[in-house]
Amino acid sequence: MNLQVLPLAVTMMAGPQIMSAIVLVTAERPVRVSAAFLVGVIVATTVGVSIAGGVAALLGGAVAIDGESHEASTLGKVIQIVLIGLLVLAAVKSYLGRKTAEPPRWLGALLSATPATALKTGLLVILAMPSDILVMLTVGMNLQHNRSGLSGAIPFIAATALIAALPLLLYLVLRKRAITAMPKVRDWMNTRSWLVNIIVCGIFIGLVATGG
Repeated sequence: MNLQVLPLAVTMMAGPQIMSAIVLVTAERPVRVSAAFLVGVIVATTVGVSIAGGVAALLGGAVAIDGESHEASTLGKVIQIVLIGLLVLAAVKSYLGRKTAEPPRWLGALLSATPATALKTGLLVILAMPSDILVMLTVGMNLQHNRSGLSGAIPFIAATALIAALPLLLYLVLRKRAITAMPKVRDWMNTRSWLVNIIVCGIFIGLVATGG
């Protein structure tokens, strides 16, 4: 795998994904539910990348990351421009709607989540998010381009898992400070969900523009 795709792990967890991890750390049973959430994220990322790799194989490398032919390179540039345009529109929409923006209602429900609910959330925040599907397709095309199997995606999966585990790790290491700080971080992100969306779009625009 081309190590340039590793920063995409940040995009995988930016937004409701990392917000979910932070909320779960402030839940009634933080360690159990956070561990279940982490398992869900790892499973979902592994399955998603596997499917994406299969899709890329079926396409036969028609869309190459580095462009093996003039046609593939041109198509790749068009897709790149379209993606950047869509991300810019999404960022503008988030900014214009900032005064009425609210975090997803299901985030609040995670405060009383069970391990089963947390596991399901970990699966859904990866497999049901358009941005994450796009990232995994990019990784799948990278694997196909470099003729790597699923083992080639281990660094990407590990990076995604590490980012997902950061709130839990901070809780375990800092404990008392984390108990005080995490709710403040959660509330800050909840009241500025529009800004989080813009940051995610900005990260993805940068990655797409530089060839991911």
